[in-house]
Amino acid sequence: MTIHIGACATKVADTVLLPGDPHRARWAATAFLDNPEKYCDIRGMLGFTGTWKGHRVSIQGTGMGMPSLSIYVNELIKTYDTKTLIRVGSCGGMQSYVDLHDIIIAMTASSMHTPSTEFFGGLSFAPTANWELLRKAAECCKAKQKKHHIGGIYSTDTFYSERADLNEQMIRHGILGVEMETAELYTIALRHNRHALAILTVSDHLNTGAELSSIDRETGFTDMIEIALETAFR
Repeated sequence: MTIHIGACATKVADTVLLPGDPHRARWAATAFLDNPEKYCDIRGMLGFTGTWKGHRVSIQGTGMGMPSLSIYVNELIKTYDTKTLIRVGSCGGMQSYVDLHDIIIAMTASSMHTPSTEFFGGLSFAPTANWELLRKAAECCKAKQKKHHIGGIYSTDTFYSERADLNEQMIRHGILGVEMETAELYTIALRHNRHALAILTVSDHLNTGAELSSIDRETGFTDMIEIALETAFR
């Protein structure tokens, strides 16, 4: 058992989906898993294990931001020996051709700073997705004829950023979207030789100001969850 998850080792599956929002974890478990069992509700951060098409899978909320995600991913890997971790979350679109509801499959994740920065002693480490998971996710999107984009994203610690100059440079350098967790997920997974991927739904756009409602953000990401599950067990 761990401080923040608190379940015995057998309660968590080898494959875990990681939404930031614990309510999205509950919705996804109820909507997609057979016989979901809640194994975690410490500090309101919900985790569930069930089966999808006969495959055992867990869905664990991680909270908002890299420090929070780092806690849960470290515990999942070190205590529960999780092998595959797929982030399913929202992001802000940055390129003009990226629309609301589009899927972004994050190949790389740039950042100013993560909880793992201290490991590298000034080196600008480039965390990347697991190639096999990324390839499978792309195949799933094509099969579903779901509009998607593959490339770099930006993970930030600042939700209410006032750095217009930084956003301009991200856009100039082809960054597809911005969110708050993936750079740390990829770094931890690489450190421990685990497979990780972020599959994101565009929930708002930095240029147009368009955005989904809070309800849509919590429960309106069916395609993303389906793609994540199909990717994990394809």
